[in-house]
Amino acid sequence: MDLEEFEAQTRSTIEQTLNQLHTASLLVGQLETQIAETGKTVQTLSQLIENFIAQQRRQSSR
Repeated sequence: MDLEEFEAQTRSTIEQTLNQLHTASLLVGQLETQIAETGKTVQTLSQLIENFIAQQRRQSSR
């Protein structure tokens, strides 16, 4: 392998690595968004359950 081949291979490998890092960064961003949305959904579900239980208790104490 001569210097030009080494340089070309090195550039190619660095470019591929940077592309992989960029992809990983985008995936992390999407995952963070998905986790936040899931957290909001769990909070909503929890509130619905609490409201339902409170309503059932009020009805049973009549």
